[in-house]
Amino acid sequence: MRRAILLFALIAPFVTAALWSDSVVAAIGVLFVSHMLILYPTLRPTAQWLGPVLTSFETKDKQIWLTIDDGPDGKETPRILDLLDKYQARATFFVIGKRVKQFPEETMEILRRGHQLGNHSMTHPSGTFWCLPPGSIADEIDRCTDEIEKATGQRVTLFRAPVGMKNLFVHPHLKRREMKLIGWSSRGFDGVRTDTSAVVESILKDVRPGAVILVHEGRYDSLGNSVNYGMIEQIVRRLSGDGYSFVIPAETAFVYGRRKMNR
Repeated sequence: MRRAILLFALIAPFVTAALWSDSVVAAIGVLFVSHMLILYPTLRPTAQWLGPVLTSFETKDKQIWLTIDDGPDGKETPRILDLLDKYQARATFFVIGKRVKQFPEETMEILRRGHQLGNHSMTHPSGTFWCLPPGSIADEIDRCTDEIEKATGQRVTLFRAPVGMKNLFVHPHLKRREMKLIGWSSRGFDGVRTDTSAVVESILKDVRPGAVILVHEGRYDSLGNSVNYGMIEQIVRRLSGDGYSFVIPAETAFVYGRRKMNR
């Protein structure tokens, strides 16, 4: 699909030029479609058109995968780790390279507690990652990987794009590095929303066995109080009470694209 989109994008200007004298509307239409074929899978996090994006995993049990973005954080990461210990839950932390450099001990502690690390870019350029050129994409991925390895001695194989948006260059870079792009199936926009109840209910309504939950850490209000911790606590407590376990799935269980998950 990616190659077809690229091919169409390359020939679209020539088709547009050929059609221009006969039908301006048709000519503009071809150009518009070529742009939309690139823009849609770029801006839609779960779209598979540019390459595989994990959105769930296979399981016969009531298991879910909790993924936590934007850390580590000096104050919040230790609290989250204690919370996960309390419920015997495991999670994957998609960390930002510059924060790993700032909090190497917290990064290492994530592994010590039995959790997993993933690459969430070096600087988290949320507004521009989707339109960065190839060299900048590679730099964001590689520098984050290097910082994680410096802090922990471990090389990560999972990547989540900032805001989930990727462009034509992301998958080729990941393939060469033997990394996989991880999306989600359940989120509540806790990276921007502050209403705990609304965020939690939004996430829980999409939870099924095999679901991938996206939450964030490291946000504070004007008084210095954590915005995300209470959301994560409610999600873990309520789902644990419903009989769910939080696991880190094997890569052989990964599912790319949407599927109907068991209730």
